[in-house]
Amino acid sequence: MLKQCCKTYSPAYGRLTGRDSLCIMSVIIKQMAGDNARTLSNEPLIDAHGIGVRHGERWVVRHVDIKVIRGELVYLIGANGAGKTTCAKAVLGLIDTDEGTIERAMPLEIGYVPQRLSLNPTLPLSVRRLMTLTGDFASHEIEAALGAVGLERLGDPPVTTLSGGEFQRLLLARALVHRPDLLVLDEPAQGVDITGTDVLHELVEQIRRDLGCGVLLISHDIKKALDTGDDVVVLVPHEHDEHPPGGAPTVNHRNGMSQD
Repeated sequence: MLKQCCKTYSPAYGRLTGRDSLCIMSVIIKQMAGDNARTLSNEPLIDAHGIGVRHGERWVVRHVDIKVIRGELVYLIGANGAGKTTCAKAVLGLIDTDEGTIERAMPLEIGYVPQRLSLNPTLPLSVRRLMTLTGDFASHEIEAALGAVGLERLGDPPVTTLSGGEFQRLLLARALVHRPDLLVLDEPAQGVDITGTDVLHELVEQIRRDLGCGVLLISHDIKKALDTGDDVVVLVPHEHDEHPPGGAPTVNHRNGMSQD
């Protein structure tokens, strides 16, 4: 239950921000789900065991177990260079693994928000044009997705004129328009200020709850992961060829974390 809303306005586009915006967005997300709202179950959307990815002679990630169940928020955390993005891409099937097994629910609609998306500043790409690059969606579907992330009054400006927070919300809207079973977010708060980060995390929580999807969120924020995550997967830089004595290093612990 959200706390009492407080109204603030953005002079740039005249739209609500803060908790009033979150209240409105929650309603829109529920409307997006509609009759297609999923029934939560213990069936995993993805279930990976002992996966590893190697570049040449170096293991980028290894001995990773990760499971995401519908309705769960799972964090994937680790230091720079630990292989978080590589691990996520492997789980999604975007890159090949060199060992381990991955099971995915079928069918599985995935919404992916990359860590960064570089655009040529001379490219004449508007907000709504970007929304259609990954599929042919009806206008009302695009408007609902933009409304779900608080960009319904943004208009249709060039993408290159958006702030960092607005651009991250736009990428999230582009993922939501697919009504994903699994939403994968690669450091979505990158380039966003502290206030925007908090709002973004609350928005992700609402999406998970109201749309009934699983969420895999890559982050550096250990405190946020422990406070809000249903599960936490911890990666450490791994360059060994063999299992260490006593088994693989601990990278995933449902109901908590530990480290060898």
